[in-house]
Amino acid sequence: MNSQQTEQRICAVICRSEGIKAREIAKALGLDHQTVNHILYSSPLMRELCWQDRAYCWHGIVRQGRPHIGLQEFAGYYSSVGEFLDLSEERWLEKLTEGCTNIGRSLSDTRGLFHSFRDCREQMRHLFLDLLDMAGDACLGWEIAFELRLKRSRYVRLYADVLVITENRVFALEFKMKDRIDPDEVQQSAKYVPYLEIVFGPDYEVIPVLVLTGKTEFFDFSPVGEADVVLPVCSGDMLFNVFDEYLGFLK
Repeated sequence: MNSQQTEQRICAVICRSEGIKAREIAKALGLDHQTVNHILYSSPLMRELCWQDRAYCWHGIVRQGRPHIGLQEFAGYYSSVGEFLDLSEERWLEKLTEGCTNIGRSLSDTRGLFHSFRDCREQMRHLFLDLLDMAGDACLGWEIAFELRLKRSRYVRLYADVLVITENRVFALEFKMKDRIDPDEVQQSAKYVPYLEIVFGPDYEVIPVLVLTGKTEFFDFSPVGEADVVLPVCSGDMLFNVFDEYLGFLK
C-alpha cells in the first residue's frame, strides 16, 4: 500500500466518524499507531481536510457520504443539481461571487473571469437538460461544485473548475475556452485526481475531463503525458456523451 492509499484510508475513517482518536484509527485499519500519527501531523492535505479537538479526537471537514456536507467550505458554489437548475443566472453568479470571496478565490480580471463563469454555467445547464431529457430526473439529486479551491497552506494546491458528484463517481471538469488539445492542459486536468480521491474516499471513482468550449461536436480520449493513461476530452455540446460513456444511459 502506498502513502496516498494510506492517507485515503485514514481520511475515510475520520470523515465517516463523529470524532476518532489516532489509536482508534490505527486499530480500525490494522496500522501502526506511529504511522497514523506521522500522516496526521505531516501530510499537508490531511491537515487541510481534518482537525483535532481538545479531547484529541480527529474530525473531517468534508463528510464522505451524500450529501457531502462541508464541501462548501472549499467551493465557490455548491448545491444539488436540482437547486442549481432552479437559480437564475444572476442569482447563481451572486452566490458564486460571494463563495469565491469566502474561500479566497481571486476575482481579478473581472470581465474575462465572469464571462468564463457564465460560459461554464451555460455548458452545465445544457448538460443537465440533456440528461433530464434522455435519462430522467435522477441527476437532480447529484451534487455540483464550482471553483473548488483547497489552498490554505503553501504546500497544497487543489483546483477544479466544476465537480459533478453522482452516486459513485466524481467528474472533475476542467474548462478551457479553446478549440484544440494542449497536452499540458490534459496533464493539468489529471493532476489533482489523487487528491480528489483522498477528499471523496475509496467509494468514489474520480474521472477527470477536459472541456474545450471553443470546439463543437468533439469527443475523444487523449493520453496523459508518457503514462499509459487516457482521459476524455470533449466540446461543451458533447458533455452528455462523456457521462454516457461512464454511466451508460443509452445502453
